Amino acid sequence: MAPTTPALERVAAAMDAALTPLVRDGGPPGLTWGVDLGGERLIRALGHRDLDATLPVAEDTIYRISSLTKPVTAVAALTLIEDGQLALDQPVADLLPELADPRALVRPDSPLTETVPARRAITVEDLLTFRLGHGMDFATMGAPNPLDDQLATLGLGMGPPAPQRHLPADEWLAALGSVPLRCQPGEHWLYNTGAEVLGVLLSRVTGLSLVDVLRRQVLDPLGMPDTAFSAPAPSLGRWGPCFNAADPDATSANRLDMFDPADGQWSSPPPFEGGDAGLVSTAKDYLTFAAMLRDGGSVGGTHVLSRERVEAMTTNQLSMDQLRAGGPSPDGSTGWGLGVGVALGGPTSSVVGSYGWDGGLGSAWRNDTARGLCAVLLTNQSWMSPTPPAVTESFWSVLAAQVPLDD
Repeated sequence: MAPTTPALERVAAAMDAALTPLVRDGGPPGLTWGVDLGGERLIRALGHRDLDATLPVAEDTIYRISSLTKPVTAVAALTLIEDGQLALDQPVADLLPELADPRALVRPDSPLTETVPARRAITVEDLLTFRLGHGMDFATMGAPNPLDDQLATLGLGMGPPAPQRHLPADEWLAALGSVPLRCQPGEHWLYNTGAEVLGVLLSRVTGLSLVDVLRRQVLDPLGMPDTAFSAPAPSLGRWGPCFNAADPDATSANRLDMFDPADGQWSSPPPFEGGDAGLVSTAKDYLTFAAMLRDGGSVGGTHVLSRERVEAMTTNQLSMDQLRAGGPSPDGSTGWGLGVGVALGGPTSSVVGSYGWDGGLGSAWRNDTARGLCAVLLTNQSWMSPTPPAVTESFWSVLAAQVPLDD
């Protein structure tokens, strides 16, 4: 896709110069990036789908987008709220009786026998804001506690996405409902589980599979044909493996190992369609989704959400106490809206009010509101460290430098 404006020409040249050495010298084997600047769009690809460098990536290569699934699930939920099928203050137990009458641990590290009744029911808003009382606490991640041991025993432990090994939805939710909440509903931001529960809720309220909910509410209206919970057989020529970064001290030729082969976890429909991290997509599809949010809920004449819902989704919903206690970023620079991270200031290339999220299998997205910019980076190398990889940092740095605020 050729640049159409001087601003995009600058971005293309600078991005090629910054990212090509990283792909060549031990970064991700391949990547596709895209930007939409005020409605003008550019998508570029670098590298290969395989380690032998025989299968080039392309503008339409399909990638595992992992946690970039969360905003899509959130938008689907908000459309159902606008349609009157759900309400933000609605108790989820109306549709998910497995989560009725929850009990919460006295402290997050308490023995499982030390619980008290939840002070209130879990609501739909709690799922969207990740304050339902279940999930991963970034502030104490890795510290042993009885709840995490029990979750692992039940097959609910945290880890990289593995859709084919996930429990089916009803079985998973029953297991989740059998353990106490880590925290009281509404009290603390805890990662990931809210999006999983939200996906099950959307399926229950509509009587459809989650993929059909997403298609009906979001994907089909926006024209996102390559976004799904597995790579469809006709598209396997645009699909490939995902790699792990291995030993950083090894030579560049030996630094990668296999995370998921082309015929692996995303090669067929999964038993659990994860609203948290299950989707695959392309740069084109996700830019369309991003542009819809940037433009207030509509794109190309297609209406998905009201502007008011988009504003609520992309506005921080966490209190200062919740941010300090362990929000989406350790430095407090990122808050959380309704299913999406929101920039609050601090050491970041995004300006305050920008929003987006990253995926641990090598994806990243931001809408930079002050610049009118949507930007998506999709790679075939996972990263599970709290520190983003060099390719992601370079991507945002180039955009910050080449798309100044006065453009």
